Amino acid sequence: MDRDQTNGTGPPDPRRRLPRTDAVLADPRLVAAAERLGRRVVKSAVVQAQDRARRNDIAAADVADTAVRTPPATAAALRPVINATGVLLHTNRGRAALSEAARQAILAASGHTDVEFDLVTGERAARGRSAVAALLGQVPAAQAAHVVNNGAAALVLAATALAQDREIIVSRGELVEIGDGFRLPDLLVSTGARLREVGTTNRTSVADYTTAIAERTGFILKIHPSNFRITGFTGGVGVAELAALGPLVVADLGSGLLRREPLLPDEPDADTWLRAGAALVTASGDKLLGGPQCGLLLGRADVVRPLARHPLARALRVDKLTLAALEATVNNPETPTRSGLHGESCALRARAERLAAGLAADGIPARAVDSRAVVGAGGAPGVTLDSAALALPEVFAARLRQGPTPVVGRVVEGRCLLDLRAVAPHEDGSIAAAVRAAAVQDAVDADRACT
Repeated sequence: MDRDQTNGTGPPDPRRRLPRTDAVLADPRLVAAAERLGRRVVKSAVVQAQDRARRNDIAAADVADTAVRTPPATAAALRPVINATGVLLHTNRGRAALSEAARQAILAASGHTDVEFDLVTGERAARGRSAVAALLGQVPAAQAAHVVNNGAAALVLAATALAQDREIIVSRGELVEIGDGFRLPDLLVSTGARLREVGTTNRTSVADYTTAIAERTGFILKIHPSNFRITGFTGGVGVAELAALGPLVVADLGSGLLRREPLLPDEPDADTWLRAGAALVTASGDKLLGGPQCGLLLGRADVVRPLARHPLARALRVDKLTLAALEATVNNPETPTRSGLHGESCALRARAERLAAGLAADGIPARAVDSRAVVGAGGAPGVTLDSAALALPEVFAARLRQGPTPVVGRVVEGRCLLDLRAVAPHEDGSIAAAVRAAAVQDAVDADRACT
């Protein structure tokens, strides 16, 4: 007997019978995967499968089969997840899920395109012209539009072009932190502008702005505090009142509504603020608009067009894929974000009950419960949406996150809740399959613990 195949005194150790890495990589299925994904990605999958065999999670003979199932669907490391957190726009999950129209537009634009080319004249053309036209069609009050790579970039471009070495007048109650430690005051000051803070945290008056206006004023900035709410003894100044004071008014929406949304009456929209007198409105494309990450600048032509020609605009411009997805989103406004926002709670409850019944029939402790969802991503603070969820034991939370199709829920009072507000109906089958796989793995772990 080959002593390398034994523990010295007993039968052969099956973990030492693992196939060599090069032998597994020679499997025709993995050769094909390597051609599609790259050898490094596939080899990593093989090593992971070998490690699982060493831990006795799988049989040594199953290494190749497991490795075939492990690599991602694409060569990128980003993995699609099912967002069952109850947060419709979750920043850590990529905010807005794109519509099918936007996905198809990205696919069509992935090769050579006419992004800066006029097919009629054969000459160079304005970049993003069709996306801009779509935006102007949805925001009649805007004379011109420009697109940059995110909402913060839109504000940076405006501050640099309109207020460098000048003052931006802004209410203290609107100087927000936008997430991950990024604060708008720091962002604005980095452009070379100086902030002239007026009012107090909870109250700012027209007189506060009037007193601050001077020759050095670049513009008045109105920021919608979309990620928090101050209640009680409060007071602020609207866009129309600010526009009457004389200097340009730049208004930052934050959440990205182009037109009014009846379900969110406290969320301002670009068209309304422009009609009220704002010279420029900035917004994000990947929040309530439901599109790709980008920053929108909409407003007066004499303000927007010089911004689009500013040297910084080149550094902040978006690529052809973003432009394609944005245009498709604006032209086809039925997005997953809108569907999630308008989903009927009774329909969500019915879906949760169907899922729970199917899983319970397999012996899995699942049940449908009422839930509360939120908009998220700095939009509609304080607004909650009636929802429904699938309730499971807490142990399922980690299992579901680490499954082949990650499902991310939230843990509440010792339960794993899979809220369906942001889950598309066609994903219910994937959730059921993921829960069943997690239940099998949990049983395997329990048996291993007993032995």
